[in-house]
Amino acid sequence: MLLRAFDAFTKSETSSGLLLIASAVAAMVAANSVFASTYESVLGAYLTIEIAGEGLSKPLILWINDGLMAIFFFLIGLELKKELLEGKLKNPRDVLLPGIAAVGGMLFPALVFVYFNAGDPRAITGWAIPAATDIAFALGILALVGSRAPVSLKVFLLTLAILDDMGAILIIALFYTSNLQVEYLLYALIPFALMLWLNMERVHRTGLLLLLGV
Repeated sequence: MLLRAFDAFTKSETSSGLLLIASAVAAMVAANSVFASTYESVLGAYLTIEIAGEGLSKPLILWINDGLMAIFFFLIGLELKKELLEGKLKNPRDVLLPGIAAVGGMLFPALVFVYFNAGDPRAITGWAIPAATDIAFALGILALVGSRAPVSLKVFLLTLAILDDMGAILIIALFYTSNLQVEYLLYALIPFALMLWLNMERVHRTGLLLLLGV
């Protein structure tokens, strides 16, 4: 009975949204209660992954932020690519509206923040914080609607959130980095260009693509 209920839950379109909201609420309660120290200790606990005698030991929070989130954005990127190649974003004009919405979604929250914090030189440095859209929560909330939400709305929100996050990353690189290493950025363009070329040539070798991605 329990297994059947669990199977039905995992197959439900709303399950991911419900899990995300429940996890966020649980985390906020834990961080602001008597369990706060335990919560911080768990996130700060070191997790070690060892392969062939070589190990990598990092705090759990880093594995989540830099590891699992990278996989999440990879899956989101695949979804967006599918829409660009054969879906509702195949026509370049269809990208224009979410692109404009993404610019507005970065610009206006930042302007509101600046307006209310103009007199505080320390607080004003955080103007880029409201410029980013939390794509995970945006899609999670949309998932709660399930099949009742039109596909076009999901694609629009997906594109908007990705473009918004890309803009936020660009803002961090340009305005919050004291020493931008242009040389390393140029080095990164080499494997990126190779991956683009392999994609254009329809070369689908997983090992090679993973190597270039790393």
